[in-house]
Amino acid sequence: MSWLEQVVAVHAGSGHVAVLDAGGPVSGRVLLGRAATAADFLVRLGVPAGCPVPALLTTNADALALLLGGAAANRPLAPLGPRLTVTELAGPVRESRAPVLLTEPEWAGVAAEVAAATGVRVAPVPVLRPSGQDLAEPGGPVAVHLHTSGTTGAARRVPLTQDVLSARSSLLAGLTGLCRDSRYATGSPLHHIGGLGNVLVALSVGAAVLPTTRFSVEWWRRVGRLGVTHCLLVPSMIEMLLAEDALDAVGLRTLIYGAAPIRPDTLRRVLKVLPGVGLVNLFGQTEGSPITCLDPEDHVRAAAGSPELLASVGRAVPGLRMRIEEPSGAGVGEVCAAAPHLSYQADDGWLHTGDLGSLDADGYLYLSGRRHDMVVRGGENVYPVEVEQVLAGHPGVAGAGVIGVPDPRLGETLAAFIRPRDPERPPPEDELRSFVRQRLAGFKVPAHWHVVAELPHNASGKLLRRELRTRHDEQRAC
Repeated sequence: MSWLEQVVAVHAGSGHVAVLDAGGPVSGRVLLGRAATAADFLVRLGVPAGCPVPALLTTNADALALLLGGAAANRPLAPLGPRLTVTELAGPVRESRAPVLLTEPEWAGVAAEVAAATGVRVAPVPVLRPSGQDLAEPGGPVAVHLHTSGTTGAARRVPLTQDVLSARSSLLAGLTGLCRDSRYATGSPLHHIGGLGNVLVALSVGAAVLPTTRFSVEWWRRVGRLGVTHCLLVPSMIEMLLAEDALDAVGLRTLIYGAAPIRPDTLRRVLKVLPGVGLVNLFGQTEGSPITCLDPEDHVRAAAGSPELLASVGRAVPGLRMRIEEPSGAGVGEVCAAAPHLSYQADDGWLHTGDLGSLDADGYLYLSGRRHDMVVRGGENVYPVEVEQVLAGHPGVAGAGVIGVPDPRLGETLAAFIRPRDPERPPPEDELRSFVRQRLAGFKVPAHWHVVAELPHNASGKLLRRELRTRHDEQRAC
């Protein structure tokens, strides 16, 4: 059974809530009716069968109906980040070869600019009234397209096939405990695998989806009154909710997080406030996710005296093979994975992730950074993530970013960007140097230091190192 057929089987004729957004509750029966209307609308747009349909959408009932309709009509949607610039959006729109750009009203202005730059026409999302027709079976192998973050170059389009989504949904339902009586809340964007991916899992098992376009403490308190059982947050959101004494406003069964590690003290506070919650950390990428997982038992162990586990991204998920390609003497090499739920595999049968990491004796994966981020300083390999993790342990540091920069003597050296906990009293440079040197070899100590109010991240939470390089060059030129 295809992924779309699973969704239809769960929701057909059902009065059970499938989506609860700002417009109110939408039952499974109504969602499928809207999806049938969306399928007809996408065909009438004149998009060729099998062609991706670029779209500026947020997570709501109509957007999900369009996704289901696109999968049925073989006009799979390709959601794009509505807050990206015209230049960033123009590339994926041209590459899709679609004649239209679909948009919600809020993004009509940027859609018009993209259309002018690419020669496509803008297609506003219509009012989707439930059709009396059944939603057709999948018209093609691809259900939806996503794009990589493009942090170092042009974003790449990744097709998520019916088979991949079916395998992925089964796997993630088991890892997170999502089921028909679950209510899943998320503020993650629809164009990101972490946002869309878990929403599609929720739809496939019949769980209700409670999305928002803007995370806030007020929204969190509101969904707490709606019986939310599962959610996806990033650690900075968790810390915000703890600071506002609001985390326990939602009676969670499972708290899923990603994009960054959780601090040991934050974990202990979460388990104290929500003693029965299960924490799940998922690591993956648009081309294939999840790859590894820290499960609830791992988090209990970490809180009880094994905090080093939190520096890892967990062990391979069930059914996935993982290996480290061409490991160095320290065991660091490129992480490669193979499994039915991954979208990409090379000719050798493996997804080459581009991430560098090492495995310990128990199979836990410790990341060292991206392959292209590795710095060669005087012949020694340095992985920026390792230095960032050490700096994050300093009590005066709220966040850190480390990059390689040119050096006339060593070839490359390190520059560190520090976001202090107290902007009025940032940690002294000498103190930070000493802190790093006590924990890492001398060649891993940054030579340049910058204090910043914020670190640049994209919508997926990834650090934009190219922006840090630009800042470093500008400050050195002054």
